[in-house]
Amino acid sequence: MHKVLVIVPFPMSEENRDQRRDQLKGVQLGPDISFEFESVRVAPRNYVSQYDMVLADVGIMEAGLNARERGFSAVCIDTMSDSGVAALRSVLDIPVIGPCRASVLTALMFGDRFSIIAMWGHWNHLYAKTLKDLRLSDHCASVRSIDMQPDNQGLLGGKEEDVFPLLLSAAKQCVEEDGAQVILLGSTTMHQAHSYLSEHLNVPVINPGPLTYKLAEAALGLGLAHSRQAYPSPPAPKNDVVQAMLDTASKFDH
Repeated sequence: MHKVLVIVPFPMSEENRDQRRDQLKGVQLGPDISFEFESVRVAPRNYVSQYDMVLADVGIMEAGLNARERGFSAVCIDTMSDSGVAALRSVLDIPVIGPCRASVLTALMFGDRFSIIAMWGHWNHLYAKTLKDLRLSDHCASVRSIDMQPDNQGLLGGKEEDVFPLLLSAAKQCVEEDGAQVILLGSTTMHQAHSYLSEHLNVPVINPGPLTYKLAEAALGLGLAHSRQAYPSPPAPKNDVVQAMLDTASKFDH
């Protein structure tokens, strides 16, 4: 039995983590794999600035440092920022998968041009970075947001009647006006809208969180992980220092 760690990028209650676990309902997985969702101890309020991104990298890295020792066979990051992915790949020899890069590359398996729909424009820098790193900006038809501040704890629960039609309208503009052939959800916090959008659009809609779970299963089945040539190990890892920093920081993170 393979056990996969899903790192939730914000401290939250077990009830709110259950809404993250609901992403498992969006994918068919074999009987020999299980997923455990754990929150970081320290995180920014949201991923708006470069300051926030550094905090996110540190919090997610610390949460996954001992994944292998704890019996996990792979790690999935539950944020389209892909925070902590590169750092964890440098210290772990098990697959570490981030949803943004995975979503973009998967989109090009099913179409030549894709669009990203997001909750608000403050997330655009996350997508721009990944597209630049992959040199795939020319394949992105558009990024459209509905200008609504996301709820990283409660997600879209109770807001379906307001949010789903707005997301659908934005997605239709991406297809009909921008030429998108595939739609990407811009956040794992939007997963509750996937079924609705898939039913009302005539193009594939990629749900980033469930995609990472399936890719983790595939990587483990194929015996694949990231290249050490691409992600060299640190010459002098200081895991104890990182964890001591977070021990102190978590006492003051509110």
